[in-house]
Amino acid sequence: MGAEIERNLNLPDLSKFSSPIPGLASAKKRIRQSCVSQKRVTPRSLIFGLVLFALGLISLFTGHIASDIEWSKFRRYRRGATHYNIDIWKSDFAKLYYGCSDRSPNFGPPVPENKSNGYLLIAASGGLNQQRTGITDAVVVARILNATLVVPELDHHSFWKDESDFANIFDVNWFISSLGKDVIVVKRVPDKVMRSMEKPPYTMRVPRRSTPEYYLDQVLPILLRRNVVQLTKFDYRLTNELDEDLQKLRCHVNYHALRFTKPLRLLGQKLLKKMRKMSSRFIAVHLRFEPDMLAFSGCYFGGGEKERNELRKIRQRWETLPDLDAEGERSRGKCPLSPYEVGLLLRALGFGNDTYLYIASGEIYGGEETLQPLRDFFPNLYTKETLAGENLKPFLSFSSRLAAIDYIVCEDSDVFVTNNNGNMAKILAGRRRFMGHKRTIRPNAKKLSALFKARNKMEWAMFAKKVKLHQRGFMGEPDEMRPGRGDFHEYPYSCICQKPDMQQIELGGHFSLGPQERPPILKNNTIAVESFPRVAQARKYSKR
Repeated sequence: MGAEIERNLNLPDLSKFSSPIPGLASAKKRIRQSCVSQKRVTPRSLIFGLVLFALGLISLFTGHIASDIEWSKFRRYRRGATHYNIDIWKSDFAKLYYGCSDRSPNFGPPVPENKSNGYLLIAASGGLNQQRTGITDAVVVARILNATLVVPELDHHSFWKDESDFANIFDVNWFISSLGKDVIVVKRVPDKVMRSMEKPPYTMRVPRRSTPEYYLDQVLPILLRRNVVQLTKFDYRLTNELDEDLQKLRCHVNYHALRFTKPLRLLGQKLLKKMRKMSSRFIAVHLRFEPDMLAFSGCYFGGGEKERNELRKIRQRWETLPDLDAEGERSRGKCPLSPYEVGLLLRALGFGNDTYLYIASGEIYGGEETLQPLRDFFPNLYTKETLAGENLKPFLSFSSRLAAIDYIVCEDSDVFVTNNNGNMAKILAGRRRFMGHKRTIRPNAKKLSALFKARNKMEWAMFAKKVKLHQRGFMGEPDEMRPGRGDFHEYPYSCICQKPDMQQIELGGHFSLGPQERPPILKNNTIAVESFPRVAQARKYSKR
């Protein structure tokens, strides 16, 4: 066997050499073994496996280090470290959370149309985003009542006088199909049902912030008798405090089912591409400096008697509005910032004058002259009018469609700045939290109003330092989310889930909540209030 191996390997015949040197035989053996081993090729799969294993260990090790750094920064921030500098473009802690709107396994399918408790008609109220809240809550109310929802009617008689229907703004087929596992939605009440009705649909207006129990006690009996009920002026007619599955349904409607029509989406995306082509990141500012907003606020912005008379005349359109003290409203933080003040705020926070701004707004009171101070701070300032040009013409007569275009750009901007606490500001703030806590800045108007007055009495460095201090808690950080704070559409806490490591972090931080008041961590990693009333199942009221 050995001779055969030697012949195969062409080894020299060492047996011909006689040597008195001890160990030569063993050396001969080692040479043979070495030569044989040289012909044994290590499998590539083994090499690749070892390399991948080594890379996995390195990745795991460095991943733990990165995670530890993130959590260390988070703990330091939550303890209220005054020296902690946040990234003005994005939150350092957004990676620790994610949006979640999946309902639990106990959330069963909807009752079929032919077995439902009747048809629910909804007449929304207000502008685009106010109506959006009503549409979202209408789906939840239909679920509570086990009713079939008819595609909601939009408001044609509000201040904006927009004649757009639901299908002109939202993708109606997408809306219906997206909700197929939650609520049955139809485009209209079937003709045979309308013909069989002895009376026209019963119309009623429910109180604001009504509870599920109210709908079951007051609306459901009428629905069972009349088969079709219409709820009018439907905005904010459902309480914030709902069962967690119903809160998640709210999120599903608002963030998934309500999709704009294709023409609106295409134009919105076109404007986004133009902004991205000019700059890799930009700020969208919802300026909200239209005449109606200023008149409604009761504030004064330095325009003399001309401004006072013009805004007073507009304010008279709302007969129920009380007389307000303009200076008092400002000191209480109820006034929107002027374009000049918005510029001051952004520069003080650290945004340079080379930053690109998109201004989401309707008709700005005072026009270009009012906007010029903000443009002086940020020359790279654009609007949908300057970006879209002729493409905007088909939408110019419809305020809600114009608002939808602004919504699309603001939703995907790197930073979103609100200038009041109106419906668009709330809706977009909530959506941006759900989509990954994208930086959303809300001016702390109450603190800033006094600071702006004293601007000329201090150096810029001191002014900027105080602005940053006052804005702490108003920058869209994840820890601003907590149950019971504000409106659910702005703070969708039931739909913001924590990554598993977050379980190890105490939620107290620098909150003012005491230990017994802190929101509990639930098993599904969502923050919620366990004491919220469970919604009674409407199926027990179903017609047999």
